Amino acid sequence: MQQTKKPSRTLVLFILGLLSAIGPFSIDMYLPAFKIIASDFDTSVDLVQYSLTSFFVGIAFGQLIYGPLLDRYGRKKPLLIGLTIYIGATFLCIFTRDIEHLILLRFFQALGSCAGMVAARAMIQDYYEPREAARVFSLLMLVIAISPILAPSAGAFLMNHLDWHYIFVSLLVIGTFILLATYFKLPESYPGNKDFSLRPAAITKNFWTVFTNRTFLSYSMVGSIASSGLYAYLAGSSFVMQEQYGLTQSEYGLAFAFVASAMVVATQINRIILKRWTSPQISRIANIWQALVALVLFGFLVSDLLTFPIMLGLIFCYLLGHGFIFPNTSAMALSPFKTLAGSASALLGCIQMAIGAVTSGLVSFFHNNTAYPMICVMAVAAAGSLIISVVAAKPGDQGAI
Repeated sequence: MQQTKKPSRTLVLFILGLLSAIGPFSIDMYLPAFKIIASDFDTSVDLVQYSLTSFFVGIAFGQLIYGPLLDRYGRKKPLLIGLTIYIGATFLCIFTRDIEHLILLRFFQALGSCAGMVAARAMIQDYYEPREAARVFSLLMLVIAISPILAPSAGAFLMNHLDWHYIFVSLLVIGTFILLATYFKLPESYPGNKDFSLRPAAITKNFWTVFTNRTFLSYSMVGSIASSGLYAYLAGSSFVMQEQYGLTQSEYGLAFAFVASAMVVATQINRIILKRWTSPQISRIANIWQALVALVLFGFLVSDLLTFPIMLGLIFCYLLGHGFIFPNTSAMALSPFKTLAGSASALLGCIQMAIGAVTSGLVSFFHNNTAYPMICVMAVAAAGSLIISVVAAKPGDQGAI
């Protein structure tokens, strides 16, 4: 496989971090504005939550498009097209005046932003072997984890001084900066394969090759189902914290930042313990931890003992587990692939976001003015991920093409 000269690690990680963070930042920054957007559009919060679900759907669908393009044309060209789509959709979000258009535009915004997520994962596979890739994914996860720390607080700050439209103005500026950084500073890691067919039958065959690989299938499902608990939290946290527990927009931003810091802590510990343990071992322990935390969280809820400090602490512990599961299962799922790295990255992201879209949609669908929908979905996600980890994901199972 022909490759260009490997650029500096710092430069690659910085730009890949920006590309990976644009999606999470676009999700988290407007969460404090749900109540205000609902009031502005004369609609309900649960309908505004569907703009989050449409974003997940857009990311899931879009990655299937970008994967084959990244393998055929290289990493940068499809990436720049995606960023341009993101900027255009974000610009239109600033001027939307009803919830239906916002839901639709969020879909296209996601369709553009997911190019960065797919390309970042594929480029890690271009440069690093599986064990090193897990460390790099941890660094990338650090950047992703910082996004939900900064984004809700930034959104709340804008809400306190301006209005919710300026959240999308900020995202427009951020997207433009990332586009320029990518164009001028990000080296091409893979020139593309002109023999890679874009015919539907060939694309389907490649995706099927990836999907039926045992290592990919088992670890992608473990990681994706575990991640869906995070998406359930994203969908329900604004209502639960602001409506049930009475937090202001600024207080919600601070609480959200505290919980998200769990992933920062986990990713940094993960980089250290990878020197002694393997990714499958770490992810298995984290699965058990997350399931136990979810059980305790559900127990406090049903016994009517779930105070705000207890909920905040337990969700912190829950996301601590996610911070170990995500980088290790991602590295393992992609480890068998080099020539199909783009397609594998796309399918992994599609599975993650499709399940995330379903779980966030379930939180909205079962909305009943309580914390039950959010916490129940989080508990089911943790239990499901653990079961698949025990049954299918075998430590040391590397798989091959």
